[in-house]
Amino acid sequence: MLNAIRHSDNLSGYANIRLHMNRRTFLASVSAVSLLPVRGFAAQNALHLKAQQVTRQILPQGEGATAMLGFNGSMPGPELRLRRDARIAIDVHNALDEGTAVHWHGIRLENMMDGVPMLTQELIEPGDTMTYSFVPPDAGTYWYHSHYISYEQVARGMMGPLIVEDDVPPDVDHDITVLLSDWQLDETGQLLDAFADMHSVAHGGYMGNFARAFLSQERVSTGDRIRLRLINAATNRIFPVAVSGVSGAVVALDGMALSAPRALGDLELAPAQRADLIVDVKGPVGFDMVTRQGAYRLAELIVDGSNTTRHATSIKSLAPPDLPTPDKPAQHLTLTMMGGAMGGRHQGDNIWSFNNTSDLQADPFGSFRRGETARITLVNDTAFPHGIHLHGHHFYETDKDGTLGDLRDTTLVHAGESRDIICVFDNPGRWLLHCHMLSHAVGGMRTWVNVA
Repeated sequence: MLNAIRHSDNLSGYANIRLHMNRRTFLASVSAVSLLPVRGFAAQNALHLKAQQVTRQILPQGEGATAMLGFNGSMPGPELRLRRDARIAIDVHNALDEGTAVHWHGIRLENMMDGVPMLTQELIEPGDTMTYSFVPPDAGTYWYHSHYISYEQVARGMMGPLIVEDDVPPDVDHDITVLLSDWQLDETGQLLDAFADMHSVAHGGYMGNFARAFLSQERVSTGDRIRLRLINAATNRIFPVAVSGVSGAVVALDGMALSAPRALGDLELAPAQRADLIVDVKGPVGFDMVTRQGAYRLAELIVDGSNTTRHATSIKSLAPPDLPTPDKPAQHLTLTMMGGAMGGRHQGDNIWSFNNTSDLQADPFGSFRRGETARITLVNDTAFPHGIHLHGHHFYETDKDGTLGDLRDTTLVHAGESRDIICVFDNPGRWLLHCHMLSHAVGGMRTWVNVA
């Protein structure tokens, strides 16, 4: 029987979920299908990705396989591990029957390598290959995904983890990637293709009735200290995540190290957001989506044996990122999210808009001198949450009193709320600024900034 998530329209986009599978049956299927494919290695100076049709066993073993899109014969695509400050070349060959492009989410790279058709590059047409070459400046957890008709190609599976290695890795026994996503599947395991359904686009977006996490390894021991890299690769779903069987701390968000480890509690990850944890294994390790109806198991680590050589020590901070310090903002702009179901009227010509304007226009939302600090007030005047992503930069979320908070590349703004962010626009080029609920982006919630 299909393990289903049923959701109604609501302000949070993920409440009122019901589970329809025997828990024991579901858990028995997790380890058989949850592993990420073989990763790339930092020692390589060239990597290769082939965008192609793939088949993946998303449902439990014995039920129907799913025809999807992916990279290198798998979904998700291979985990790529890169060296910080070392140039990498990644050849992307398009074996699909439609165009594509790949965005390296969260990497502060050269504008022409950002992977946004019509803004930074031409499409990679069927049968063609494009080489992306860039120097990743920041260690951390990132990911890659299609940025052409991404509301559909990502939903079909064109995504994978991208890890930039620390110069000095933290003292852990295992480094494990946990990639979360969901899919709309019928009872035979086939994807439902209403990716741009008007109702979904105007509400919480195209969200799946089946969710799970893919892990880069499946076994640990009691007493191990492990690093967990959580990535929300879903097109629209916010994942409230609880990790059981461990104690520890959050050490990074969106690839950026926190100034000090933060007590581990339940996490809320908007689409595209990431969180790094360093934790000690106390018992069976489970990854659950927290719902009003209880815990929905996404994946679990098998605990096998005990680590008797590891001695408990305090969790240390990761090396801080090398980002410019903000000056007094030279500009203060406001970006108001408008439209959607139950939203007010706006003057845009699509379902959603920013500041009464839908989709990309000839003029940018903002123009900045290279190195200029700006404050942007994000106002959510809609009935749904939005995860706002800025390409090519990280920015500071600010507290209500204006104090600089976490560095992020994607910030979650709940319905009816607002948030100020501070960004040093030090990366020249034309950069996309959009809602990473990809249904909202195709519905009009996207703009761009220019840094000269």
